[in-house]
Amino acid sequence: MARIPLAWLQLTKEKVRLLVALAGIGFADILMFMQLGFRDALFESAITFHKNVRGDIFLISSQSTALIAMKSFSQRRLYQAMAFEGVETITPVYLGFGIWKNPENRKTRQLMVIAFNPAAQIFNLPGLAENLDKVKIPDVVLFDSASREEFGPVEKLFNSGQTVETEIDSRRVRVGGLFKLGASFGADGNVVTSDLNFLRIFSRRDRGSIDIGVINLKPDANKEQVLTKMKNYYKDAYPDVLVLYQEEFIQFEKQYWETGTSIGFVFFLGTLMGFIVGTVIVYQILYTDVADHLAEYATLKAMGYKNLYLLGVVFQEAIILSILGFIPGYGVATVLYTLTRNATSLPMVMTIARATTVLVLTVIMCTISGAIAVRKLQAADPADIF
Repeated sequence: MARIPLAWLQLTKEKVRLLVALAGIGFADILMFMQLGFRDALFESAITFHKNVRGDIFLISSQSTALIAMKSFSQRRLYQAMAFEGVETITPVYLGFGIWKNPENRKTRQLMVIAFNPAAQIFNLPGLAENLDKVKIPDVVLFDSASREEFGPVEKLFNSGQTVETEIDSRRVRVGGLFKLGASFGADGNVVTSDLNFLRIFSRRDRGSIDIGVINLKPDANKEQVLTKMKNYYKDAYPDVLVLYQEEFIQFEKQYWETGTSIGFVFFLGTLMGFIVGTVIVYQILYTDVADHLAEYATLKAMGYKNLYLLGVVFQEAIILSILGFIPGYGVATVLYTLTRNATSLPMVMTIARATTVLVLTVIMCTISGAIAVRKLQAADPADIF
């Protein structure tokens, strides 16, 4: 016959107390899930652009800090890269923030305009390759279907066959197609167009000033060797630009959001607060449980049970609480992720790694609470009780 653990029997004896404990732990887990989810969504949305550029080496201004704060530099720096053996193609990329007018209600909102020579096809974004030829037409743009809804029902109107015309920075434009990039903390929406259309929209921009230089190497080129030579050359001769390979380009963006702003710290603090709240709740539950059963624990001591066994009972309770409390927290957080993703277009997705992280934090949280609560148990003296 299977023996029911003493820890389980003690927890289930006071069912209301158990439910309160699970609710508290679940709430703490939801706090941690949401903070970690927002943090990871921030990083993921911030680097979606970087991960989907087809490039081996990137040139940016040394004064740039992030995609939303790129400084322009002379495209001559990019053309100088053609002198390096192994370089196959170079592509200038223009970035700008323009005021988009909602085609339905005429309200305005800022979005990011991405432009390059459409013959280059340097992005791996859904819907982009098959529509790039359309931006060769003057004043035609491609709209990001994953932009926030405040930009208007552009996808719905376009798919229904209607002509979608609006303005960007008071320049009349027509939506020629859709692609998917997604909103980020820096840009709520995006459009892609040709470099010529970009200069029509931003008429004050100098054609010779670009924001990103994308360099692709020949298939047989030694990537590391070319990169090293290029880094050394620009560092000595033209320190106004940085030479990065793709992973460095991604880390460059991540570092800005994590350390260059207060956002990373805010999410860390939110996660820590959830951890502390859960620790306090579990401690109160376990401490009360130990206090209520102090006579029973003293009796077990009198019968010869060692402190180690009794401490094990309390820690078992902590582990059981952590697992049972994690389940509803995980379920509610998954629903909240879906609601947040639909409302903000941020990539809030539950991952195994994040679920594992929160589960481990929950177990640690409950174990710490148990370690504090057992101090009361160690004071249980049979002679005092009886």
